[in-house]
Amino acid sequence: MNWRVIFILVSVIPIMLIFLFTPVSLNDVLSVGIIPFLLSFLATMVRIFLQAIRFYYFVRKFIGKNVSSFWKIIFARLAGEFVTQTTPSYIGGELVRIAFLTKSGVPAGRAAWVTTMEIIADVFVGTILAFIAGFVAIANGSMFIGMLIIAIAAPTFGFWFFILIYSAKKNIRLPSFSLRLAKKFISEQKAQRGINSVNKALDDLCIMSRENFSSFKSVKIFSVGIAITVVAFIFQGLSFLVLTHSVDIYIGLFLSFMATASSTILGTLPITIGGSGLAEWGLWAYINQLNNVSQIGNIINDIDQLNVIIAWRIASYYLPLVIMWIALMRVALGTNYSKPTPPSSTSTTPDSRAD
Repeated sequence: MNWRVIFILVSVIPIMLIFLFTPVSLNDVLSVGIIPFLLSFLATMVRIFLQAIRFYYFVRKFIGKNVSSFWKIIFARLAGEFVTQTTPSYIGGELVRIAFLTKSGVPAGRAAWVTTMEIIADVFVGTILAFIAGFVAIANGSMFIGMLIIAIAAPTFGFWFFILIYSAKKNIRLPSFSLRLAKKFISEQKAQRGINSVNKALDDLCIMSRENFSSFKSVKIFSVGIAITVVAFIFQGLSFLVLTHSVDIYIGLFLSFMATASSTILGTLPITIGGSGLAEWGLWAYINQLNNVSQIGNIINDIDQLNVIIAWRIASYYLPLVIMWIALMRVALGTNYSKPTPPSSTSTTPDSRAD
């Protein structure tokens, strides 16, 4: 499918549907104020750019400084974020980043290691905030929303924690039935070749996991990545806070973080593209002070709250998609990657080629 068609389907059409099926008009959304709206958009872009900086930092420290230029790595991260934000459960962006790195001469296993570190950083910070948001909801008597958030966050955190620990001890391999399943769609030779390639990449990833997590320097690098992620989530919370103040719906900085954390974790349910509908419900639960969150119909009856929620969704999701789509086009249509000195596939020591 043409990328322009995909862009229209996931950005332009949903905005039209919002105004068509809700009692909110464009003027209602703009009632939050142009300045707060722009501040919300800028705070979101800071969050996205910080994640791109983290990707560049991990590439430089775990692989080396000669992979590609600063801006090409940043564009690759933004391009991957477009895919992440336009799929159910926020998945797929990792493949874009792995493809970019492998095309730049990085072995698949090492490329997968960098993207895995990114996922773990996001999951660690995001799920911890989600756990806090869930317990806050329960403490305020909203048992349903609190238990739902915790129920979604727990397996996500557990899965990636297991992958992290297991890969540091043993090699991860595709299950034996993978070949039988693949042969139903492609020839046995192609299936076997594909399975071998994936297992080789997983072997490389696990080798890097064992070597890096036995190094204090690697733990320090990952800690810096966690710190960048925390700051990024702070800007995510600020992007919502500036809009609530604009219409005198004061929920405070802490609840603003909890609202955006709950919207993110609810959006990971594989139901809608980009968590549409689910993310808005998470926001409404906290902007409504966690009262009667099971009565989702109430959100339609409170125009002030709905204005803020839709304004935040447009400023923090639909408008940034335009920037990320431009980055995706730049990466997808570009053919030349900077490879002055391809990174060695044998060296896995962090900072081995970085300054």
